[in-house]
Amino acid sequence: MRIAIVSDTHGVLDHRIERLVAGCDIAVHGGDIGSADVLARLQPRSGRVHAVIGNNDIPHKWPEHDRGLLARLPELARVALPGGELVVVHGHRLPANGRHGRLRERYAGAKAIVYGHSHRLVADRDAEPWVLNPGAAGRTRTYGGPSCMVLSASERQWTLAVHRFDLVPVSRRARTEAAPAAPRG
Repeated sequence: MRIAIVSDTHGVLDHRIERLVAGCDIAVHGGDIGSADVLARLQPRSGRVHAVIGNNDIPHKWPEHDRGLLARLPELARVALPGGELVVVHGHRLPANGRHGRLRERYAGAKAIVYGHSHRLVADRDAEPWVLNPGAAGRTRTYGGPSCMVLSASERQWTLAVHRFDLVPVSRRARTEAAPAAPRG
């Protein structure tokens, strides 16, 4: 089973990551989603998407018509996979110093823990459970370009592939189209 792992899209999902997700069986999003459109564009083969809210997933930052979905998103997701459990949290409620140790203590029964928040791509497989941060899958603070992970899970073995894409500049036209009109006067 192939699981796409993304986080910190803040309303924008990189098209290359969207294509990668389409080749996976399920997708997980570690929070700071930004809109229902991002979750709709995460289309793994099974259609199963597990997402948690982040500290920026609050009503006034989401489009008004998406707020019903926002209210239904959990802070924690537990995903049963072949060979173990994947826990998904945003991570903003834990201090950065010692975060991995605290996550391992809190979710000791998991095979791996996914978190976001820092936008920093990290694959800490030095101990179990693994602690994974896929980095930012959108355009906000990508630290080198949008990134994600693909976890391959079987009853006998889990493997991880890390994907980082070059940051493609937004064209001047796209910036102009995306920007609200300046007030006149």
